Amino acid sequence: MTFQLPPLLQCLRNRAFAGLYTAQTINLIGDAFTWLGLALLAFELAGENSGLWLSTALTLRVTIFVLLAPIAGVLADRLDRKGLMVTTHLVRMVLVSFLPFVTDGWQLYLVVALLSGFHALFTPTYTATLPLITTAEECSPAIALSNATYQLLSVLGPALAGSVAALCSTRSVFFLDALTFLVAAVLIAGLPTALIVPRAGSVPPRSGFLEELSVGSQCLWWDAAIRYGLLLQLVAAIAGAEILVNTVGYVQGTLQAGSQAYGSIMAAFGVGATLAAVIWGSSCRRMSAVVVMALGGILTVLPLLAAYGANVPTLALLWAIAGIGKTLVNVPMQTVIAERVAVDLQGRVYGAQFAWSHLWWVLAYPLAGWFGSQFPAQHFFYTGLSSMVLFIAFVVLTQPWHLRHLPAGFWHTHPHEHDSEHDHCHRLQAHQHLHFHLQPSHGN
Repeated sequence: MTFQLPPLLQCLRNRAFAGLYTAQTINLIGDAFTWLGLALLAFELAGENSGLWLSTALTLRVTIFVLLAPIAGVLADRLDRKGLMVTTHLVRMVLVSFLPFVTDGWQLYLVVALLSGFHALFTPTYTATLPLITTAEECSPAIALSNATYQLLSVLGPALAGSVAALCSTRSVFFLDALTFLVAAVLIAGLPTALIVPRAGSVPPRSGFLEELSVGSQCLWWDAAIRYGLLLQLVAAIAGAEILVNTVGYVQGTLQAGSQAYGSIMAAFGVGATLAAVIWGSSCRRMSAVVVMALGGILTVLPLLAAYGANVPTLALLWAIAGIGKTLVNVPMQTVIAERVAVDLQGRVYGAQFAWSHLWWVLAYPLAGWFGSQFPAQHFFYTGLSSMVLFIAFVVLTQPWHLRHLPAGFWHTHPHEHDSEHDHCHRLQAHQHLHFHLQPSHGN
């Protein structure tokens, strides 16, 4: 009897995706080494002030994501994506090799800023490349498998990095980290062909760089289904930030349960997110992404409303459900973009989506801190209530029950020339027109 791979893993038969996925997995392990090493290094240099150092570094990281991800999307649509991804890995390899020699805070922040910048260049490029190298049947499982691996390594990666750090010095961790980036770069370089976005016919004149930067956000906000997913990502970010920021105080303060219980509860959040990605990847062909995102929004919010007074086992179960909800919002969103945006535009759209989704977290983290300080006993409930109000408002505004019947097609751009007799603010200049092209499917 012929061995049959599970539906989620069948996309690994695609050699190009298998190589890129392996590189991404090694890259995620490297990220775990990076941030565990940074935490240990910050404590070594700053002692009790290490928390302030790390919070500043994380804020800097997310801010750079918001600023640079749209630029990464433009580059991904203009350049060979394979070369771009190899370059980002090699540069990060060099940067983490500098970390063992850091002796002051400004040096740490500088390296973190540069690492974050090249991470922001890599991630949207990787995501936009998945529809480019997979078939229509492989694309959704490939996206789900990538996200399942990301969620799983977010749980296991720190433990693996911590085990390695226990066997060697803090600064040696960074050299191992550099090795992971080198291996990932070699794997990407070994992909069979250049990953250049195909263009029909002759290459049209390029529009201005600022105009290209805006195209990704225009697609996100003009398309009803994608806009709905982006708004639900704001709800998921507010709920997720509350969990990440205030769980530790509740578990170790209110419950007096200790660090081991806290680790188990947060692991449950990651396991739930991983499980949801596996379920989506195995059944995405039979499920409406719009319905799944709505379910994800509900499952993200309801656990917060029920968390008041929860003990450790109950909280672990609730956070596992919230993790499922978070993934059911975020992963189908990427599939919707792949289905409703032309391949030669996806780099800019994924770049813009990466920026907007991280902007939501920039807003959500301070909000979680405010709820925690203003309502020390009931912050989960009030955050959940606020998230639920937002969710209901977004449902009323977007009416998602109509989104399942949107016309099939995809967003794309085409060049538009103005002559001297055309009374238009873009006279004598070539620029791009963005519109929705009605078509049964655009393929990959």
